[in-house]
Amino acid sequence: MPSAFCLVWAQHAQHTLPVVPQELLERPVTVHAGIGVSHDTVTTASADAQAFFDQGLSYLHSFVWIEAARSFHQALRIDPGLALADVGLSYAYIELNLTADARRAIERARAMAPKVSDHERRHIEARALQMAAEDAPGDASKLPPYRAALDAALVAFPSDVELLLKRGMAASPDPADRGQGSVAASIPFYERALKVAPDHFAARHYLAHAAENGGRMAEALAHAAAYAAQAPAIPHARHMHGHELRRTGRPADAIAEFEAADRLQRAYFSSEKIPAEFDWHHQHNLDLLAASYQYVGQVRKAEPLLKQSFALSSNLLVQAVNKREWPMFLLARNRPEEALAAARILVAHPNLVVQATGHIEAGFALLATKRPGDAAAASNAALKALRSAQGGQGLAAIALEQLQGEFLLRTAQREKGRQVMERAAQKWRSLPGPDAWSQSTFRLEAMARAARDVGDWTFAGRMAQLLLEHDPAYAGTHYALALVAEHDGNAATAKREFGLALKGWASADKDLAELKTIADFGR
Repeated sequence: MPSAFCLVWAQHAQHTLPVVPQELLERPVTVHAGIGVSHDTVTTASADAQAFFDQGLSYLHSFVWIEAARSFHQALRIDPGLALADVGLSYAYIELNLTADARRAIERARAMAPKVSDHERRHIEARALQMAAEDAPGDASKLPPYRAALDAALVAFPSDVELLLKRGMAASPDPADRGQGSVAASIPFYERALKVAPDHFAARHYLAHAAENGGRMAEALAHAAAYAAQAPAIPHARHMHGHELRRTGRPADAIAEFEAADRLQRAYFSSEKIPAEFDWHHQHNLDLLAASYQYVGQVRKAEPLLKQSFALSSNLLVQAVNKREWPMFLLARNRPEEALAAARILVAHPNLVVQATGHIEAGFALLATKRPGDAAAASNAALKALRSAQGGQGLAAIALEQLQGEFLLRTAQREKGRQVMERAAQKWRSLPGPDAWSQSTFRLEAMARAARDVGDWTFAGRMAQLLLEHDPAYAGTHYALALVAEHDGNAATAKREFGLALKGWASADKDLAELKTIADFGR
């Protein structure tokens, strides 16, 4: 259940974003199994220090920032001169939004550089250059020196798996990428890492992201399955496998993996006494599990998870923006007033991009309740907030364009509205990654629903066709196609598409509203 702190945020949105306390990050830790095996030789006389350092690397490779920090601190308690443990802390701290601590960690490592091996000095130098690039993401001149340092290090140490993995990540145009944004140019480095260390879990993890980002889902599934097998105790490993199962048309199997990740996550919180709001992955997994339940028509299971995710505080902007999935869900279930109330909670958030997101979702709810004037005001408020925001506007831009198009569609500017919504639909479809793909499915469905609501059956058919191109396995796709066919008097097509929808919703809630519509067909 959400903590009292999180519920205060959900009710009032007057909060301080969660900061992981240093005490938690420095708590003693033991050596854990089932998290994947990493190794990079460091200068230490202690086998225990080496083991905890290696454990920290494993946690970094699965984005488990808190446990990575604990492991590196444990290594440093045993051997305060273990410079690469401070390098590891610089990654964990950055991802926990503890920027000053990250800088102090890298400076400690640089101060120890004269006392360590050439191999370690190269790691320290590369990380310092990467942090300089992270501090200036708009300066294209900062990334090449970081890549060059890694390339030089690989000439000296061509079989260093950690250097190979870092060079693969560095192929991304984002200097702060940790593997999620891996591109085609990343793949040769990860494959080289696999040749050095066959079936290395981290190389498999990053290859899954690279394949997924490139739309090669069969490859992504194979790599994700290998990652999950090598790191079965890591929630994100099970979650990644769920990603790819979801994208390859196996929603029931995906749900099983997301459920397994959720069980692992909750057991971790309980055993380690970690508040849920401190772990970014918990909310991420809740969102994908809920979306998967929604996808198969199990809205009774989806609703409490979305509600819980909405209540969790987050210091990640993308997660705060993704809280829009709760009002989106409510509107899809024909509960516009509840959607409006949820959207207004987002409007009260201190971040302007999240505020804009709240205004946008409020606008959709207001349009659904035939209040176009208020919806126009909400759209204008969103635009104003985005213009004043200091970065992150792209997270809300497509949704705002969709809202503007729907407003035009509903206010006798139909052709212009169609054009704007079509552009938004194509932009939704172009977004990479499983989260965006899932959200795009529901956005396209919402646009088809809006077109039907105003009686624009031609455009409803166009949106249904885009749904078919985007996700032909989704029951909602066939439901949207069937409704258009029924309206057009094409009973045979409607019957076929309703049948496909029923097949996709075979495990749906018995009282799912769409099932009643299908049952009424032909009566």
